[in-house]
Amino acid sequence: MKVAIVGAGKLGMKVAEALLGGDHAVTIIDTDENLLQRVSSHVDVLTVTANAKEIKALKSISISSYDFLITTTDNDETNLVIAAFAKKLGCKKVIARVRDPEHMQQIQFIKDLMGVDYIINPDLEITNEIYKYLVEKYTLSNGIYSTGKISLLEFYADKISKLVDLPIPQFSEVLPGMLCVAISRNGKVIIPHGEDVIQEDDCLYVVGEKEAIQELSKKVHERGVYTDLQKVMIMGGGKTGFYLAQKLSDFGASVKIVEYDKQRCYYLSTHLDDVMVLNGDATDLQLLEEENLDSMDAVVTATGFDEDNLLLALTAKRHGVEDVIAKVSRTSYAEIISAMGVDMALNPLDIVTSIILRLVQGNKKVLSSQLIQGQAEIMEVYATSHMNIIGVPLMNLDLPDSILIAAIHRGNQVIIPNGNTVIEENDRLLLLSLLSEITTTEKLLKDSSKFSFFR
Repeated sequence: MKVAIVGAGKLGMKVAEALLGGDHAVTIIDTDENLLQRVSSHVDVLTVTANAKEIKALKSISISSYDFLITTTDNDETNLVIAAFAKKLGCKKVIARVRDPEHMQQIQFIKDLMGVDYIINPDLEITNEIYKYLVEKYTLSNGIYSTGKISLLEFYADKISKLVDLPIPQFSEVLPGMLCVAISRNGKVIIPHGEDVIQEDDCLYVVGEKEAIQELSKKVHERGVYTDLQKVMIMGGGKTGFYLAQKLSDFGASVKIVEYDKQRCYYLSTHLDDVMVLNGDATDLQLLEEENLDSMDAVVTATGFDEDNLLLALTAKRHGVEDVIAKVSRTSYAEIISAMGVDMALNPLDIVTSIILRLVQGNKKVLSSQLIQGQAEIMEVYATSHMNIIGVPLMNLDLPDSILIAAIHRGNQVIIPNGNTVIEENDRLLLLSLLSEITTTEKLLKDSSKFSFFR
């Protein structure tokens, strides 16, 4: 599949690297020649130094021959215009990154008017993940994700006392026919292996046949009880802070936003109803204590700086806040976050890259997918004859620790795999993968019969 990406920034490069893992042909367009030279020295893509708003630039790469164009610049209007031009010139599908709330209020009109197929809003996607966690208390719908005869259940380990302090290899002794495929621990999602031991505060993700999972759900979930969320403090009044405050206020929570920029505070106060906007430095501990940080049910750190978000999250945890969520863009901070005990950490680049990949792939290979706490993805994947994973025992696939094949649909049969299980053509796999390793996942699933971009 041929894909053009406009903008060689962090998102553009993350998407390009993931697409290359799946053996797609990628072209990157940017006006910065020096940046593109660095890009071409690191990844196997075609680079074009041009302004994609100029029709001649799109025609020069024969945009009509492309399956997708993805616009990832920092300007919403630029992204929409380029996407509209590409669509008009014959590109099959176009995706535009759009972030401004004003645009989102009339998004369907914009899509229809400009012919844009998909609009991706990173801040809104993160907001939805945070909202699900805080308000619904489950990142899956009602705690369960189902596909065919297989279901994935989310619950806390202390709901079944026998699971606490249990080594992962003994999991099936307590829950026969089921498999623990992921653990959320101290804000970090991990894929468990033989040496891991379940801890009391772990949130477990368990796969099994649908009927058995539904019976287990009755034991571990309190029907109709979601949250007593009343007070939330959001540190950072950017777009993520705006969208989240709006949703939580509509839910009925009392929301405070702490924002340093005075002009931004004015915007927030005039566009948000029933939200308290405080003009101040969120790293000022005296200010936070005066604003009753200790009494908050939840704190979300969403400033534009990872270091500040980590510091503020740690501060909130030390003040006894039950739910603390941090927005962090650097994957390298994952271990720090886990040690801090933050309840959930979200990387906008990982989340948006995953969403874009599923749009590009359609439902030919990945039949369905679901994010887990914004850090991992559970996918139903169709196994084709040309995949490298066909016909090889799982123990010999040398799968990375970031990927786990959780279950297999084979006709009417459901298989919870072990090391001797062999994947066959036409199997439907339930596969779990960390978003931080999405490129590795795409390489695993790519069609080995296809040639590279420069064929």
